[in-house]
Amino acid sequence: MEESLKIVGLMSGTSLDGVDIALCNFRKTKDLYDFEIIKAETIPYSEIWKNRLKNAHNLSGFNFILLHKEYGEFLAKLVKQFIEKNGENAKFIASHGHTIFHQPEKNITFQIGDGSVIAAKTGISTISDFRTLDVSHGGQGAPLVPIGDELLFAEYDFCINLGGFANISYRYNNQRIAFDICPANIAINFLASQINLPFDEDGRIAKSGEINFDMLKKLNFLAYYSQKPPKSLGREWFESEFLPIIDTSSISIENRLRTVYEHIVIQIVKTFNDKFGEKILISGGGAHNNFLIDLLQQKTEKEIVVPEKDIIDYKEALIFAFLGLLRVRNETNCLSSVTGAKSDNCGGIVHQII
Repeated sequence: MEESLKIVGLMSGTSLDGVDIALCNFRKTKDLYDFEIIKAETIPYSEIWKNRLKNAHNLSGFNFILLHKEYGEFLAKLVKQFIEKNGENAKFIASHGHTIFHQPEKNITFQIGDGSVIAAKTGISTISDFRTLDVSHGGQGAPLVPIGDELLFAEYDFCINLGGFANISYRYNNQRIAFDICPANIAINFLASQINLPFDEDGRIAKSGEINFDMLKKLNFLAYYSQKPPKSLGREWFESEFLPIIDTSSISIENRLRTVYEHIVIQIVKTFNDKFGEKILISGGGAHNNFLIDLLQQKTEKEIVVPEKDIIDYKEALIFAFLGLLRVRNETNCLSSVTGAKSDNCGGIVHQII
């Protein structure tokens, strides 16, 4: 790559906070990629869009396809407004979409937000549907961010994202290993919503509660945690396995939240405390939660690094832009060591504007 290339990365996570948009610039020198986040912002979802996305899995086939198209139009409108406001242009858009179904054991994963609609409405070539090729290769189709950890954030021994689900990425035996650890913001936000709050700011509600050790034991004994990677989590697992344990009126919200926080940090620390390496990069919305970060630091002697705000908030959007770059360059953007697929692959459908 002789010249720099500008790509817009789009990300929508399971916590339904909004759409992350990041205009990124990439340049390759020898085997290394340099990157810059030029502009970035999060567009919060309206209550209407939150409800549409939250209930999308219940739609009929026709209405689901209609939503797939309409959400693509919605994303295209956001990108056009973002580009016009910032006076910048991009060569490509790389869109993760919003995951509605993720059941790789049934060869199913689906992220709505039709890439062909985004390309047509913006006039910018768009890469979308990054996960299905890997799932068709027998992989989990997740997580996809580790290739970015490998090539853009190699100075860290461990990369942890605290989004709807917490996930981790690190090198082990000369290969990249990564997997979803446990629910994070999806569980915290669910409990906060029970008292009409969108989230637990800085962990203030949890901080006022006490650990319920019976609930904590049930959470820690969920079968997923004894499975070996590759493995991944989705809404379906959260609703069927995790939610029935925490959705009880016999324990106060404060105590349930404090218990969930304890569970999260126990499961996270378990993934790296006995491994070689000291430097841990924390990103995602949970990195803003001071109580959660404090609990993590209390349980490990390793160095917890909370980076600048743009990396905390837009690392995933940045890396999806990077995945798009790798796709148009026909380079590996999905690692079989991470997903369990039969081979590394280069996923994503390119909707080319000529």
